[in-house]
This record gives sequence, structure tokens and C-alpha cells, in this order.
Amino acid sequence: MSDTASNWLSAFRLRTLPLAFSCIITGSFLASLYSFKWEITLLAMLTTLFLQILSNLSNDYGDTVHGADSLDRIGPKRAVQSGKISQASMKMAMIVFALLALISGLSLLYVALDNLKNILIFLLLGLLAIAAAIKYTAGKNPYGYKGLGDLFVFIFFGIVGVEGVFYLQTQAFSVNGLLPASAIGLLSVAVLNLNNMRDHVSDAKARKNTLVVKIGFENAKKYHAALIIFSFLCAVAFSVLMWVDTAVVLPFIHLPIFIYLFFHLKKVFATTNPANLDPELKKVALSTFFFSILLGIGLTF
Repeated sequence: MSDTASNWLSAFRLRTLPLAFSCIITGSFLASLYSFKWEITLLAMLTTLFLQILSNLSNDYGDTVHGADSLDRIGPKRAVQSGKISQASMKMAMIVFALLALISGLSLLYVALDNLKNILIFLLLGLLAIAAAIKYTAGKNPYGYKGLGDLFVFIFFGIVGVEGVFYLQTQAFSVNGLLPASAIGLLSVAVLNLNNMRDHVSDAKARKNTLVVKIGFENAKKYHAALIIFSFLCAVAFSVLMWVDTAVVLPFIHLPIFIYLFFHLKKVFATTNPANLDPELKKVALSTFFFSILLGIGLTF
């Protein structure tokens, strides 16, 4: 075992952070139309950082324990499975980042809320987020092995992430905000779907019954297209609402992102070797991040 700093940085999988931050960016830009505090956004970013790293470490540990990370796996080798980090060290790191996420989350609630009822509700959501990060692949009954990962990603990376930050900033919910929240959530699910399409053979052998394993590789391509198309429709519907309300067209500046993603879909449908999908994960993740930025620029102007 060699628990070096480089091995830990690799296990943190920092390349996943732009996707995780997308919901915080979107919720913050939406809130800036009404009320905005930098400290709330920064603490939300920090909490998301700890939760995402916790999720990545838990996936590394859980998939190794359950056998999904094996020599048959196409994607990057994980730290525990490859022997670079011990199981004991990984479990300790999971505890540390769970505590960091809890402390950061409590600080966020202290700064943003002054109503005990709201604090308790958001505390429960935070605890559920920590549990979801851990239980995706770790524990006795990981929900990621039952094909429920897509649902949880949509909820936490989309609806809860965007609307939660919006509420912390404004003390209110945004009905219109459900559209960009759904767009971000669907694109986040698309990243997970690509990951599961890439690994569906080794997942099936390990009895990790992701949605791709359940519906098959070719049907997963159609599902992937549906995720991209519906996210596009949500974004367009939101832009139309903003155009009607403000008489500006800047909310439509995110459309080049989806034009790019439609070319991405062409590649996905032409793919027969799952290994060729690996580069596409980064493309969709970064597209989601830049979508949140461009949407925010449109809202700002």
C-alpha cells in the first residue's frame, strides 16, 4: 500500500467537481435576481466539494468491496482496487469528509437561515445527501446496484441542488427554477449513464444492476438521447419564460451547448465499443458546467 498525496488526489477525482458545482452556480444566478450573498454561495460550494469527494471515495471503496472494480473494468483504475490505498485508510477518509461536509453544511445553515423549522428541514436534507453519497455503492444494500442511481442524481444534482441554494439565498422557492434545475439534473444523469454504459459488462458480472445493465446497451443509447433532449426542452422552456417576462434574448445564449451535445449524441449512437465512451463523459460534464455559466450570464444581463 502507498497512501501518497498523488494517490489521494487521484482518488478524490477532482475532475468531477465542475459537474457537481453546476447546480450551485445555477441556483445562485437564479437567486441573484432577487437576493444574493457571496458567503452562502461559497459555503454551498465548499459543502458540495466535500460531498462530491465523499461520494467519489465511497464509490472507490464500495465498488472494490462488491467486485465491480476489477481487472475487467474499462474506466480508470480505482485506488483501493489497485492497491494504492488500503481499505482501512479509505474508510477513515470517508469519515473525515463526511464530518467536513456536516461542519460546512451546518455553517451554511447558520449563515443562511434564522428559522428553526427551516434549519431542521435543511439539516435533514444535508444528512440525506451525506447518506446518499455513501450508500450509492458502499454498505450492505447500495442503491446504485439496484438501478436507482439515476433517480438520486437527478434529485440531488438537480432539484435539491438548484432549488436548495435558491431558497438559502432568498427564503423562497422558484417554480420557474424547476426548469433549469431539471435541465442540470438530466444532464448530470446523462454523465452517470455514460459511465454505466462504459462499464456495463463488468457491472453485470459483479451484479451491479445499473439501469444500463437492466435495459441493455442499445436501449441505454436511446435513454441517453432522451436525457439530452428533455434537458434541452427544459432549458428552452425556461428561456421562453424569461423572454416573455423580460423581453431579452440573452437566456438563449446557452443554445450552442446543446448543438454541441447533439453532435455528441451522434458519436454515442455510432459507438459499438463501450471503451470509446470514456472521453464523452468529460464532454457532457463540462457542457453542463458551461451551460450553468452561460445561463447565469443570460440571467445577469
